[in-house]
Amino acid sequence: MDTSESSTAPEAEEADPSPQDRPRRGWRRWAMDTRPLRRPAYRRLWSSTIVTAVGSQLTAVAVPKQIYDITGSSAWVGYASLAGLVPMVLFALWGGAVADTVDRRKLLLVTNSGIAVTSVLFWLQAVSGLDSVAVLMVLLATQQAFFGLNAPARNASIARLVPAGELAAANALGSTVMQTGLVAGPLLAGSLIPVIGLPELYLLDAVALCVTLWAVARLPALPPLASATARRAGVREIVEGFRYISRHKVLLLSFLADVIAMVFGMPRALFPQLAAETYASYGEGLALGLLFAAIPIGAVLGGLFSGTFSRARRHGWMVIGAVVAWGAAIAGFGLSGSLWLAVVFLVCAGVADMVSMVFRGAILLSAATDEMRGRMQGVFTVVVAGGPRLADALHGTAGAAFGPRVAVAGGGLLVVVSMLGLAVAVPALRRYRV
Repeated sequence: MDTSESSTAPEAEEADPSPQDRPRRGWRRWAMDTRPLRRPAYRRLWSSTIVTAVGSQLTAVAVPKQIYDITGSSAWVGYASLAGLVPMVLFALWGGAVADTVDRRKLLLVTNSGIAVTSVLFWLQAVSGLDSVAVLMVLLATQQAFFGLNAPARNASIARLVPAGELAAANALGSTVMQTGLVAGPLLAGSLIPVIGLPELYLLDAVALCVTLWAVARLPALPPLASATARRAGVREIVEGFRYISRHKVLLLSFLADVIAMVFGMPRALFPQLAAETYASYGEGLALGLLFAAIPIGAVLGGLFSGTFSRARRHGWMVIGAVVAWGAAIAGFGLSGSLWLAVVFLVCAGVADMVSMVFRGAILLSAATDEMRGRMQGVFTVVVAGGPRLADALHGTAGAAFGPRVAVAGGGLLVVVSMLGLAVAVPALRRYRV
């Protein structure tokens, strides 16, 4: 049966069925839904994410900082980002196929070990004073390749650790931690560099990954299910993953929703120009910091109060509503002449983005069979990483042609129109529920 046309999603595999939950009352109705944390296996996976969410940002700050210190050129920082993107995309697609053929716990152990070793190598090259951009780019490419192999296995494992009814809550917990890392990690890195120096940031990341390895080692075995057909992880399996997406409309639509939101509506490439021109009277540095921090802060707030939405069953409508709200908030940001009003709109956009992430992730885990979840997560990783980078190019070009505020507001409106048009034209997403 094609799950994209069904009103119910297949149930996730679960080892210990959850009891009937009592209705939550008072402030608990609004707070984050923590039911998945009652399950020891998921709790271990989630706790490892808390450490690495911050630790990975230390390296994310240290690498461009070191490259800029060596070259004095922002262009080289951009080239390094591209050097990391290409292997991440390629290995995420392949890693999704691998995750569908092997024990996902073992794959997580191998890939996390590879990331940790790479962090140690980053530390060694920094402490030795090598000052080689080529070495840094090779290490970055290697690290991102391991991340591409790791992410599909980690995300696909969630559906084996919690029941279908808790997938949205589990995604909210994980996404909140990652967004918190995006805020706290760079702030921590910026405060630590003058105190302990750049090389030690790499070492701290390596130590954090040791905690992750310990948590992953305590997970149960996650081999392919007995019903899965034995196969290799090759090009044919990757292609079959894309065919599977094309045959299941709700999966395809969940990817398209993210592409619409991020490509048309992510205006971060225009933040520097807006800070220097539109909001210069508030102080360029203050404006730039607030613009970059506002969306992650909104996402964290959305996660902390995810009890307001994580129990919703109409996952398709939640995605549609969240993407439309994101577009409207971005349009409002583009029209704002006040920095503080602009920040409010971006925070609202961050909340909408969190809701979208939660339910798109839940759809990918519930609407796909277990033998396909790794490949679905591989494509998801590519879309999440690639969409904002395409948006940078699109908004940068549009901002130069029409001005930054027009480009931002126009992009937000385009998100609203495109998402509503897609929802009307293809009803599969509207009909999807668990």
